Amino acid sequence: MSTPIAMVDFTPLLPAVMVCWVFSVCVHEFAHALVAYWGGDLSVRRKGYLSFNPFVYLHPVTSILIPCVFLAMGGIPLPGGAVYIDHRALRSRHWAAAVSAAGPVSNFLLFAAIAAVLHPARGLVDPTLPVQPVWVQILGAMAVLQLISVFFNLIPIPPLDGFGILSPYVGSEMRQWAARLGWGGLFGLYVLFVHVESVMDGLVRLVDTVLTAFGLPYAVTWEAYRVALWG
Repeated sequence: MSTPIAMVDFTPLLPAVMVCWVFSVCVHEFAHALVAYWGGDLSVRRKGYLSFNPFVYLHPVTSILIPCVFLAMGGIPLPGGAVYIDHRALRSRHWAAAVSAAGPVSNFLLFAAIAAVLHPARGLVDPTLPVQPVWVQILGAMAVLQLISVFFNLIPIPPLDGFGILSPYVGSEMRQWAARLGWGGLFGLYVLFVHVESVMDGLVRLVDTVLTAFGLPYAVTWEAYRVALWG
């Protein structure tokens, strides 16, 4: 199975999916802040990060420009908000790694919650229907997006969380390289996904493996994702 990278269409469901995505970004950033607070960075409370207010996390580039461009290019609205952590206040490098890991973990927990609702065994969803209800299509699209976010974010390229997990354990030269690379690595990675079909296929297979393991049928996940983003 392959999900193409292509310009998305403005479908009737797209605004609802984007609103849900903003909420998931708030959860993702809140998780970073909460673990940082537990780890010793008390400044996140003063900065207002221990909330689900999207305006607290709003950044003109990472929250608006880049996600909109990425979504339009192919349905991966990453990265999202921005939380500024005082890493000097964290009690250990293990806490620093945990702060980065908290974001993808929160996305996976959101996916698991959605999966619990969509699973046919609960009796709320009939996967044999020719057209799924709107709420199923929205949740199904979000289930796929959460898993895409998990796997994409775990790639160890700065500024993604995957590199943040490893960063406390690498040498200063590697961290300096990451600082110089900046957003270039993320854009290069996205170009790779767009132009190298096998790379995108690998991500799709990972997502599909998890969807299958959770017992979620195609009709309420990938099909909902297609309908929401391409009509």
